[in-house]
Amino acid sequence: MNRSRMADLSLLLVAMMWGCTFLIVQSAVRVLPPLAFNSTRFTGAALLLALITATFYRREWMKLSWSMVRHSLLLGVFLFMGYGFQTVGLLYTTTSNTGFITGLSVVLVPFLSLALLKHSISRYTWFSAVLAAAGLYLLTFTGTAMSLNKGDGLILLCAVAFALQVAYTGVYAPRYPALPLAALQLAVVGLLSIAGSLIFEGAGTLAQAGELIGKPDVLWALLISIGPTSAFAFWIQTACQKYTTPSRVAIIYAMEPVFAAQTGLAFGGETLGVSALWGCLCILAGMLMAELTPEPGHFKRNYLFSYRPFRKK
Repeated sequence: MNRSRMADLSLLLVAMMWGCTFLIVQSAVRVLPPLAFNSTRFTGAALLLALITATFYRREWMKLSWSMVRHSLLLGVFLFMGYGFQTVGLLYTTTSNTGFITGLSVVLVPFLSLALLKHSISRYTWFSAVLAAAGLYLLTFTGTAMSLNKGDGLILLCAVAFALQVAYTGVYAPRYPALPLAALQLAVVGLLSIAGSLIFEGAGTLAQAGELIGKPDVLWALLISIGPTSAFAFWIQTACQKYTTPSRVAIIYAMEPVFAAQTGLAFGGETLGVSALWGCLCILAGMLMAELTPEPGHFKRNYLFSYRPFRKK
């Protein structure tokens, strides 16, 4: 199995982790406000990756440079904006609108990839992205039509921010070691989340966080969020985008709501209608089409053959 295929399978594992833990995180943010939760989640994840790097990959910290810091800052800002706009937008729109509009990043990423990476996007990739977006609509609006709300503009900005994060990771991942780049990015999200929590949720929220973290639902969600779905997930994304395209990453990530729906069906007492089932099948078909059709030669030349492993001294 080649590196590109292994990278795509690893990213599918990330989508599965995010989708399968949605119910756990959702129950936790009902107790701990979202920005306070994210501040703990991403700061803890950054510290975990920094510890792993210092313990097992110490030489990678020697690759640290001001350009890596600047680019990590940019990625972290995009990621924070995605979570921030999504959190605020949820106050003014429906969960269905949020899920669908956020998922539109699957269509935005190919445009951004074309603009930023200057490589051609095959017609199969475009069709896969549109098919996945159609699947998201069917999965999200089961038997009802979409009605716009005043928070939808914020959710669209969230989708743009997530798309920019995926696209720019495709730019920077081949340049730097994955662990420090991911750790610095998550540290930026953690620090901005702390500032956002202080401004919008009040200093009392962070002060009470110690007591709230002790609650079983919150503690369990944080342990899962800090480790598998933040530290390891973004480490995997950063490492794997050396070997795959941002467009494929976006299409694979469209599987997240499919896994979330299956988890809700199995453990949340939710039901999956015919429309939602067709939506899942469309997303799966889009992912398989993107995976089984060849990418333009430009990607293979620039990504697979330009990467050089770090040599041990």
